[in-house]
Amino acid sequence: MSTKESNLDILVAGGGIVGATTACALALQGLRVGLIEPHPPSDSFDPVYFDHRVSAITRASEQIFRALGAWDKMCARRVTPFREMHVWDDAGCGAIHFDSADLGEDSLGHIVENRVMQIALLETLRALPHVEIYSPAAPTRLRIDDAAAQLDLDNGRTLHAALIIGSDGHASWVREQCGITQRASPYEQSALIANVETSLPHRDTAWQCFTAEGPVALLPLANGHSSLVWSVPHARCAALLQLDDTRFLHELNLAFGDSLGLIHAVGARATHPLQRAHANDYISSRVALVGDAAHTVHPMAGQGVNLGLLDAATLAEVVLDAHRAGRDLGDLLVLRRYERWRKGHNLAMQTAIDGLKLLFAKRNPAILWARNIGVRFTDENTALKNFIAQHAIGRRGDLPALARAP
Repeated sequence: MSTKESNLDILVAGGGIVGATTACALALQGLRVGLIEPHPPSDSFDPVYFDHRVSAITRASEQIFRALGAWDKMCARRVTPFREMHVWDDAGCGAIHFDSADLGEDSLGHIVENRVMQIALLETLRALPHVEIYSPAAPTRLRIDDAAAQLDLDNGRTLHAALIIGSDGHASWVREQCGITQRASPYEQSALIANVETSLPHRDTAWQCFTAEGPVALLPLANGHSSLVWSVPHARCAALLQLDDTRFLHELNLAFGDSLGLIHAVGARATHPLQRAHANDYISSRVALVGDAAHTVHPMAGQGVNLGLLDAATLAEVVLDAHRAGRDLGDLLVLRRYERWRKGHNLAMQTAIDGLKLLFAKRNPAILWARNIGVRFTDENTALKNFIAQHAIGRRGDLPALARAP
C-alpha cells in the first residue's frame, strides 16, 4: 500500500458538530478513525463577539459531551443555561411555562454557540491517538465491496475502512453516492437569525411566541444578550433583511411583543431556508447516516442538533458492541440495529414538530379557541407538562448509554 493509502476502522465524512461527536465517541474506545472535512473551522474564539449560530443543547446532549470530555472545554469558553421556558400564542390567551425546578433539574438545557461546540470537539479529537483528520479535503469517489469501503479524496489520498459514516449535512454526498433517497418537503419558510439586546433581562429563560407567520424565539446568551430565531415566509424574510436596524427592530417588537421590554439592538442578520427531510434508509452496505444527512426538522423545538447527537451516540454504541464481539463493523445486520433504534424516534419527533407548526399556523376561530384551551390545560396539568418536558430535555426514552444521566 502506498504512502497515500491508509487503513482505518471508521471514516466519518463531515466534521461538523455531529460528525466530530461521532468520531470522538468511537476513537475514545480505541478504534482508528478518520475525519474528513472540506472546510476546516477556525480555532479562534472571541470572548466579546457572539456567533449568531447557536443551539439549544438538551441535558442528554450535555451528558454526551461530558462523557467525551468536551463539555468542560465548552464551559471554559461560553455556555448559558436556560432554567425556564415561556411559550405563548399571540392570537389568544394560551400559554405554557416550563420550569427546571419542577423537574428537580438545575436547568432545562444550555444555549451554546456552534463555534464553541466545534472548537471543543476538535480539541478533544486532536488529543486522541487513534484519530486522523483530513482537512481541507473532500471525498471524490466511494467504492464498496465485501471486504471494505474505499474513499478517494481530492488531495490524492485513498482511505480504506470497514464503515463510512455520512455526517455531511442535508445535501449529503455520501447519501447520494449510496443511492439512498429521501422524502423532502420545504416549509416555505426561512429562519432569520441574529443576536439582540432587550431592555429587560432574559432571566435565563427561553421565550417563544407563535404568530400567524411563524414562531419567534429569543434564547438567552451571556451578558444579557439573546439569540433570535424568527421563522417567516421567504418573501417576508427577504424584506426583513433589507430593512435598516431601526425599522427591523420595529417589526421584531411588533411580532414578539413586550415580554422582555423593548428589543433595542440587533447584530448582523443571517438567514437559511427551512425544509423537512427524512432519508428512506439510514444505512446501506458499509455506510451509515447521522444527523442532517439522515433527517432535518423545523427549528421551532430546537431539536435538530440534539437528534443528530443521539444518532452519533447510538451508532457509536452499536459499532463498539460489534467491535467487542469481533463482528464486521460494516455488516448490514450490525447497522440495522442502529437504524431500528433511531429511525422511529426521529420520525416521531418530526411528526410532532410538524403537527405543532401546522396547529399554530391555523387562524380559524374554532381552532384558535380549541388550541388555547388545550395549551392552558397542558400548562395546568403538572404531571402531563413534566412528562413532556422530561422527554424534550432527554431524561426519558430509549437513550444510548452516552446520553444517560449517571
